Amino acid sequence: MEPGPGEERPHLPPPSLWPVGFAIGIVCILVGLIISWPAVAVGAALTLLFGFLWARDVMSGYQREDVGVTSADATGGPESATDAPPIPADRGEAAMPGPEPGERFPRNVFLESATLGLGSVIAGIVTLPIVGFAIAPVFEGTDHPEIDLGPVSNFKEGQFVIATFLSNPDEGEVSRRTAYVRNNGVVNGSPSFTVLSNRCAHLGCPVQPNGPLFANEKVDAKTKTGEVSLTPALPAGGFGCPCHGGQYDTEGNRTAGPPVRALDRYEFFIRNGRLSLGKTYSVGEVLGSGASARIKKYKSAGPGQHIDGWEQILYPLQPPH
Repeated sequence: MEPGPGEERPHLPPPSLWPVGFAIGIVCILVGLIISWPAVAVGAALTLLFGFLWARDVMSGYQREDVGVTSADATGGPESATDAPPIPADRGEAAMPGPEPGERFPRNVFLESATLGLGSVIAGIVTLPIVGFAIAPVFEGTDHPEIDLGPVSNFKEGQFVIATFLSNPDEGEVSRRTAYVRNNGVVNGSPSFTVLSNRCAHLGCPVQPNGPLFANEKVDAKTKTGEVSLTPALPAGGFGCPCHGGQYDTEGNRTAGPPVRALDRYEFFIRNGRLSLGKTYSVGEVLGSGASARIKKYKSAGPGQHIDGWEQILYPLQPPH
């Protein structure tokens, strides 16, 4: 509405970029909840900073400026003659009328703030459950129980065995996994094993032994964590991926094809003479072989992701595992 004759145009807050920064901070918080806590901290800092600057600009726009008073208004008429006798201080009118109380917080500002506040509460009630269900799986525990593969005596020294098992018995067959297990003998009084994952480090296809399988010597057993199948194999040529031709040696090192690193490995434990498997971890390269192999462990990464070298900086932060 245009102001009428003699009316002043209402003073509106100037355009500002602070809301854009505030929105960027909110986005950083939401993305950080999935990626990493440092991103959440950065988003929270941006939100607080730009939110404060935005609120300051909005509130300062409604503060009214004091209006000066002319000398004519002060005396109520034209200026007095210079030769008139002075009026005693206890007589006459005040030199300036008393200031009228200004409207520091207009009603329209209150209604606007109340509407925005109520809208924010409603939006939070509707949005928080959705966001919670979306990001809750990220923070759920992902530790799987140790997998019991049976007595150590089931694994002949120096021989690879294809072991299939349930990585999470509560999930049933959908959690069935395959690992290539080799008994490296006893080192410093403890059994040593090489346990390779069959997930290709290129796109995750199942790799296969480049050699014969001895199905007639297959052993099926039922352990405390479910059914386990053990099939001896002779991967003299290492392991190969049937999808895109990735090749690995018997230590899991990449020898040809598109994979970017070695095969992942399983943690293993000896519990009362029985072999148990833990979580997987990623490996860049294996130096040496068997019990003397030197392995640098990395956090479990997805297929196709570099975990060492300068290429790793090209990949985004991984969600918590």
